Amino acid sequence: MVRIPGGTFLMGGDDPDGRPEDGEGPVREVRLEPFLIDPACVTNAQFATFVKETGYVTEAERFGWSFVFRQFATRGVMDATVPDAPWWVGVEGASWRSPEGPGSSIGDRQNHPVVHVSWNDADAYAAWAGKRLPTEAEWEMAARGGLERKRYPWGDELAPKGRQRCNIWQGHFPTAPSKGTMPVKSFPPNGYGLYNVAGNVWEWTADWWDTTWEPYAENPAGPAQGTAKVIRGGSYMCHDSYCNRYRVAARTMNTPDSSTGHTGFRCAAIL
Repeated sequence: MVRIPGGTFLMGGDDPDGRPEDGEGPVREVRLEPFLIDPACVTNAQFATFVKETGYVTEAERFGWSFVFRQFATRGVMDATVPDAPWWVGVEGASWRSPEGPGSSIGDRQNHPVVHVSWNDADAYAAWAGKRLPTEAEWEMAARGGLERKRYPWGDELAPKGRQRCNIWQGHFPTAPSKGTMPVKSFPPNGYGLYNVAGNVWEWTADWWDTTWEPYAENPAGPAQGTAKVIRGGSYMCHDSYCNRYRVAARTMNTPDSSTGHTGFRCAAIL
């Protein structure tokens, strides 16, 4: 794991193309104790080890279906859709083992991030590994890589010198061909040594969702209860024309039992 030194940092953002309704701002001072965090998302291979040793069954497997990007769905498509996002469809048999549903597998994706894992699944894995999910504040401090008030983990320019630095949507959304997830260490790490904290897959955090903040906080852990958990980082589905939440300050949420083909997680731990 990577050691994050802790201290005070400026959390949140006021990007001109940001989403104030998501509670990205105001920019506020947060102080954290030092902590450890995984340099990359948990991979299919790592999750398979957890399942083999514990017999754990994910919620998608118990429910019998999960949400898949329509472009990838060929079999088992259900009537289940996401309001205002018709590119997502429910697929019978979709799970971490079969990311696109029946007939698909993770055989050649051992080093890709595990997906179709709910918050509850991620929390179970973290407990088995002797770790925990990062708080939202920990996630953002680590993702910033020591940079202050930058849009991305590497600076303010999305593609420095024309070089892509993250796995986000390329071309017209949502009709251009998509490659889906990429290996967890596909791009250079940020200043703290974390990989792919922008794009590739959304990452679960420990916090319940809220959009109100104190001007200063020490080791914040979010509300005591809620109905949805915070996810951070954006995914391969993010595009400037629809969802530019691959910015460091960007955030959104999902219910703890939800699973999709573009959400994974990394773990944290105390020193």
